[in-house]
Amino acid sequence: MEILTLPFIKPDDPRLTLKVENRMRNIFVTQLEEPREDENENIKYIPVINEASSKILQTGVNTLQKTLVLKREVEVEDINRQLTTKRQEFANRMEALARRKAEFELKQKLTKERALKFDKFLQDNESKRRRALRNYQMERKHNELKEKEIQDLLQELEKLQVRQQHLKKKVVKNKMHEDYLLKIIDHLPENYLEYGADSLVMPIIRRHETLAVTNEALVRQLSSLSEELEKSQHKLESLHQEHDTNKLMTNSELSDLQIQYDRAKERNKQLEMNLTLHQGQFRNQSEELGSLLMAITNLAEQCYIHHYGPLEDLNILTMLDMIKEFILEKIDVGRKATQLADSSSALANSTDFTDTKDRGATLQKTNSKTRLRRASKSSSNPKSTSGLKTQRL
Repeated sequence: MEILTLPFIKPDDPRLTLKVENRMRNIFVTQLEEPREDENENIKYIPVINEASSKILQTGVNTLQKTLVLKREVEVEDINRQLTTKRQEFANRMEALARRKAEFELKQKLTKERALKFDKFLQDNESKRRRALRNYQMERKHNELKEKEIQDLLQELEKLQVRQQHLKKKVVKNKMHEDYLLKIIDHLPENYLEYGADSLVMPIIRRHETLAVTNEALVRQLSSLSEELEKSQHKLESLHQEHDTNKLMTNSELSDLQIQYDRAKERNKQLEMNLTLHQGQFRNQSEELGSLLMAITNLAEQCYIHHYGPLEDLNILTMLDMIKEFILEKIDVGRKATQLADSSSALANSTDFTDTKDRGATLQKTNSKTRLRRASKSSSNPKSTSGLKTQRL
């Protein structure tokens, strides 16, 4: 993209000079003030300018627009120059950065190559180490086998030496028999090796054969007995193991049964406590029921009605029905008496009251007679009393 720049203006361009027109005669600002009596009225003083030229150009009243534009062009040129310098510096830095990047990439490539070489070197070393370790392990196993073979050979050598010593002792021990046999051979006739029927050697040979056969039979029997003994021992060990297993299982079952027994015992204790509690509640209920039956019986005696039959033959429900009917009759009688009292006069009221008293007295006498009769019957009939007590219970 093309960048547009403003034309370059030199600092000594006459267009940049400030022109201030003053119709009065100029007075230097730096000149010391001297008293002039006759010229004070025609002098115009110019203040000392302490501001920058750009500020004066911007704020000055008499500053031309063209001067401001030139000044802006100069500033823009300075900015463009600085921008060009910065761009050049940026380009130089970018080139340096590109060079450093290329160097870094080269170094990175060299580092990667060195890392690859080092990795390959490590892999070679690792493979060499593994081969050396494998060879070491193989050599170690081989040495262990050789050492074991050496130990076995040494043990065998020791056994052979022990056997040699034993044979030497046996030879020394049997030397006397050899000498004896040699002496016997010297004294035997020349034809002692003949195997005839009359030879003296044949019975000895036959005896030896018989003893050899017997020895072989005894050895076979001993080997069979040894095998049977070994089998019996194995069987005994298996029986011992089975017995131990059964014992453990039995102990486990016994412990489970003991736990069940303890739980059942605790449950029985709880049930006994509940039974005792229920018996106490049943006893209380029985007492309450007996009291209730006695109260019903007493109330039935007081509310006895003749058409229900003898009181001793009535059950509880019949007694309750009789009591209910008696109470309803009483209520009906009372209601009728109230109605008659409201409709009758005082005399009728007094008469009814007298009749009611007589009827009440008569009823009380009847009830007392009934009680006495039932008491006499109960005293004369003990079975009915026992049945009543049973019914109350």
